[in-house]
Amino acid sequence: MTIAEATPDFEEGMDRADRAFLGHPKGLGYLAFVEGCERFSYYSMQTLLVLYMVKYLLLPEHASGVFGLEWLRGWYGGIDGQPFASKIFGDYTSLVYLTPIAGGFIADRWLGRRATLIAGGLIMAIGHFLMAFEGAFLFALLALIVGVGLFKGNIASQVGELYKPDDLRRAMAFQIFYIAINVSVIAAPLISGTLGEKVGWHWGFGTAGVVMVIGLILYIMAGPWLPADNRPAKGAAATASEPMSRQDWLRVIAVLTLVPVMAIALLTNQEIFNAYLVWADQHFQLTFFGETLPTSWMITIDATASFSMLAAVAAFYVWYGKRRREPDELGKMIIGSVFTIAGGLCLVMAAATQGDGKIGLFWPVMFHLLNSIGFAHILPVSLALFTKLAPKALNATIVGIYYLAFFGANKIVGEVGTWYSSMPTTSFWLFHVATAAVGLVAFILFKLFLAKRLMGEPGAA
Repeated sequence: MTIAEATPDFEEGMDRADRAFLGHPKGLGYLAFVEGCERFSYYSMQTLLVLYMVKYLLLPEHASGVFGLEWLRGWYGGIDGQPFASKIFGDYTSLVYLTPIAGGFIADRWLGRRATLIAGGLIMAIGHFLMAFEGAFLFALLALIVGVGLFKGNIASQVGELYKPDDLRRAMAFQIFYIAINVSVIAAPLISGTLGEKVGWHWGFGTAGVVMVIGLILYIMAGPWLPADNRPAKGAAATASEPMSRQDWLRVIAVLTLVPVMAIALLTNQEIFNAYLVWADQHFQLTFFGETLPTSWMITIDATASFSMLAAVAAFYVWYGKRRREPDELGKMIIGSVFTIAGGLCLVMAAATQGDGKIGLFWPVMFHLLNSIGFAHILPVSLALFTKLAPKALNATIVGIYYLAFFGANKIVGEVGTWYSSMPTTSFWLFHVATAAVGLVAFILFKLFLAKRLMGEPGAA
């Protein structure tokens, strides 16, 4: 018996009287906390993975005990050290954005999103705990890739279903949901990162596993307050969809064109978790009053800046929109690319002015601030653009395609990160500035030549 069968009046209960959580349905509080737990576990891995490999696991005395590592090294062409770590990181972080497509398919066709999500949470927790065993490192990464794929696409869809179509609280619900994500990104480096670097790597990974288990237990307990499951009935016939028009196909082509552009434009931001952390660990001045701060705290600085700038940029456009016409999605993405370029140039300046000593935190902090303003203009806005371009018949599919940009960005980051050890640092970061410039030019061309034809944007050529 499903939850929907146990509570047949659930849909009728989704009304404006349900304000148990900050004026929203109680289920939102559960979903936000569960998503926060999952993102805490993911960003714990993001924060620690490269540092763990470079400073510990890939050292000869430890690498020999990792099952399958020599085969993987051969697959990558015999590379070692930091380039090897970068390649592993790139494949891991790209695949976690590819597998949710399969996770959504499994939920829609066979298991339903609840069973799929619970399976994903269990597999993720197993992956985190396997990180305690050095020999099982590659199996741990595989479990995490599969687990995130089953989990990620099947929780956000439940948020919207807590509300009736005309309920104006829906937009704010997603903002609350993303606040939980941002809090987790800030907390993960402070807790798991500090434990991993200061106490022991396995303490950091283990903490992520414990938090994931807590989130999974809470999700199971939240059943009565969640929307009905979408598990397909046996023998149910598929409903026919409306045929695609020529305009619809042009929009799909535009979306597919934007995916690689987005991947290139996101490169600087995604590099923060890879070569940037190795650079910071080796060259940043992180010792204050005799105490060396964990390198992973740079991620907390970035996450705090991102959280602050998301709020600040949103508030700015509320103010600006009352006085002048607010830029459209592509206009904001163009503005964001300019800030991303400026942020990348801060890293170039940090490398160029280093001299013989350590790099002070002025230029890195300026990078995080400017890059976060760029992030606030590109990431949320680009998702809105993709959904705006999406034909009705392919709305959910287009959202899945959107995440392929992150798959591509992280895959490229894994490749480009291997250059860090052999390329002058100024050239390394200038390359990232160039990728942001490519994004800027592509967004301008898209706005000038395609926006009016596809979306009827005023001001387009």
